Amino acid sequence: MPEKQSHLNGAYYGPSIPPRARTYHRPGRGDGCGCGCLICFLLELIGTIVVIVGVAVLVFWLIFRPNRVNFHVTDASLTQFDFTTNTNTLNYNLALNINIRNPNKMIGIYYDNIEASVFFEDQRFGTEFLTPFYQGHKNTTILSPVFKGQQLVLLGTSELLVFDSEKSIGVYYIKVRLYLRIRFKLGKVKTWRIKPKIKCDLMVPLSSNGNSVAGTFQTKKCRIGF
Repeated sequence: MPEKQSHLNGAYYGPSIPPRARTYHRPGRGDGCGCGCLICFLLELIGTIVVIVGVAVLVFWLIFRPNRVNFHVTDASLTQFDFTTNTNTLNYNLALNINIRNPNKMIGIYYDNIEASVFFEDQRFGTEFLTPFYQGHKNTTILSPVFKGQQLVLLGTSELLVFDSEKSIGVYYIKVRLYLRIRFKLGKVKTWRIKPKIKCDLMVPLSSNGNSVAGTFQTKKCRIGF
């Protein structure tokens, strides 16, 4: 027994193994998934908002069934349209009838600002501010702006050629623009203001003493832009 004990005591068992380090977890730090979860949350929130807005728009459409408001120029009388080259001056007299039709059964429209301008070859030569008004359901309103006066207009060589050509024919290509600020009324609710632009491109015959040598004006439907 003593010999065996001495043999064991002299044996080599390798280097000692250091104790394993203990790790501690502090609650509140490292929990969750950081930016990834934040992005997921934002995406879910945006998706929820889109769904809610979509449902609201669908309900609005089902209840009110909105239809596009129509704009037509039904009459245009041009009794003067003379350009003086030496002074670059345009003398003009243009009267319009603009028909606005609201076909909606449950939607009224406030026209808070109406600016009407006329152009020849992209040169503005007249502007009129019309009286604001409210247009009720399934209603037709006629605006009758008159543009009369004298205006400095800078026409280049190509524009002068166009003017002379149209003068010889007796019909002028004139652009009419309506710059609006409107609100819709849905029952007792009024929407915020929007700013549509109405574009009417007209071929207007010059008339003298109520007679036109180039035919009569044809009703023109206008386009709506924003």
